[in-house]
Amino acid sequence: MRTSTHATVRCQQRGIPALVLDLLLQFGHREHDHAGAEIVYFNHRSKKRIESYAGGLISKLNEYLDSYAVVAAGEIVTVGHRYKRINRN
Repeated sequence: MRTSTHATVRCQQRGIPALVLDLLLQFGHREHDHAGAEIVYFNHRSKKRIESYAGGLISKLNEYLDSYAVVAAGEIVTVGHRYKRINRN
């Protein structure tokens, strides 16, 4: 999936490794934001799927599992860390 320049800069600024972004896109839960984009984040089920896929790697990535990505039109628009719940309307 393509990554916008903005998302690449945000990954670097926020210290989110490319591996976490790949896991997020592969296993993350997708929620529509009702503005034409999707928010992809790790929920309980996706964390369990990563644990069964990667085993002990999940404990080393624990600090990054609050990450999210906004995807629109087949491109990652931005990434960040969640500090509050995602509205699921």
